[in-house]
Amino acid sequence: MPLMMSEEGFENEESDYHTLPRARIMQRKRGLEWFVCDGWKFLCTSCCDWLVNICQRKKELKARTVWLGCPEKCEEKHPRNSIKNQKYNVFTFIPGVLYEQFKFFLNLYFLVISCSQFVPALKIGYLYTYWAPLGFVLAVTMTREAIDEFRRFQRDKEVNSQLYSKLTVRGKVQVKSSDIQVGDLIIVEKNQRIPSDMVFLRTSEKAGSCFIRTDQLDGETDWKLKVAVSCTQRLPALGDLFSINAYVYAQKPQMDIHSFEGTFTREDSDPPVHESLSIENTLWASTVVASGTVIGVVIYTGKETRSVMNTSNPKNKVGLLDLELNRLTKALFLALVALSVVMVTLQGFVGPWYRNLFRFLLLFSYIIPISLRVNLDMGKAVYGWMMMKDENIPGTVVRTSTIPEELGRLVYLLTDKTGASPLLFFLLLCCQNPISILKQLEFLLKMSPNYFTVTVKGLSYSGILRIRMKV
Repeated sequence: MPLMMSEEGFENEESDYHTLPRARIMQRKRGLEWFVCDGWKFLCTSCCDWLVNICQRKKELKARTVWLGCPEKCEEKHPRNSIKNQKYNVFTFIPGVLYEQFKFFLNLYFLVISCSQFVPALKIGYLYTYWAPLGFVLAVTMTREAIDEFRRFQRDKEVNSQLYSKLTVRGKVQVKSSDIQVGDLIIVEKNQRIPSDMVFLRTSEKAGSCFIRTDQLDGETDWKLKVAVSCTQRLPALGDLFSINAYVYAQKPQMDIHSFEGTFTREDSDPPVHESLSIENTLWASTVVASGTVIGVVIYTGKETRSVMNTSNPKNKVGLLDLELNRLTKALFLALVALSVVMVTLQGFVGPWYRNLFRFLLLFSYIIPISLRVNLDMGKAVYGWMMMKDENIPGTVVRTSTIPEELGRLVYLLTDKTGASPLLFFLLLCCQNPISILKQLEFLLKMSPNYFTVTVKGLSYSGILRIRMKV
């Protein structure tokens, strides 16, 4: 924190030393006034920030030296090679879900109304008439979040439990993806996902290169050519990787998936072999081997891989329907306040009118129906289940139950054409409002009728639009 000094400290001369005690008293008063007004907020914020920084302190990333097939020689401890896409844990689930619910005005409003019934002067009914609906809403929401969290846990467990062949001195052994360590020699077969960031050492292809698919990493569908390290590719047999004394020097982990700097060194040869490494010699995690069988040495695992470092932390998604409902609730609350003020005005503001105002707010609180939130959450769950069971869109997987209705709000579909096919087909699925999409397409046809033709097939509950581009 920078040290800030006032200008008064520079105006005192030697003749003014007799005024210092009085100045100190004034500074004490000003300090007390500052603490009472805004100081405690500043101190609380600083303490919270300090605690957050302590809890989320990240280890400094450094360059590393990785010996081939010798993970025990690693100088530092590296993270486990496990994927975790869960938003909560056992301790943060309930506080996190409650925070996400009560940050919306609708749930916060009913929480305040329910808590007001503990005040005898404001109590106008039984407690269960207020707390039971709110508890039911929270129970439905927590159940839905728990189901989504459990599904994410199952998907992570499935990925972390995939078996890979690890090359050891005694031969090949099967290890789980989560048990892979920095320095292991991993064998990846064709059409198999690469479990961690590796340096490409050998391949079954005679050319010493292979192709990989990177669509899950950078979104590009074209295959990438990777080249094995020439020193290890020339070895006569696979087991000779343990007969040489070699290591890989890799730069510190970073987010850039299009660059890499490192060196491969073999010390037992005369003279020692030094070979520079580039992006062509790497195999990033979450890519798929498209040709041949590859062997690589693991250099980054877990949170230090390129794919995980480019993945943001999972956040709760909020649909437009929830935001519209929140704005509608605020409008109804303003109408409720206005109606309560009118009722107090008609009484002539006699007696404790402010208490009567709050009691009128409680009496008119049913203007905002809490059942609307329950019906919305249950409707989203049923809607997502129907999408997965729809025979017209097989293979659909609803990964979150909070925004399934967003598919019905599609207006524009933006894509690029990278292939050489003369025809480009788009398949737009309008699950809720095909009329709006038809209006947009009609406008598109009017603007450029020579480039698009449209064929529409209507169904009872959805519309499927197929657009063909003339080239």
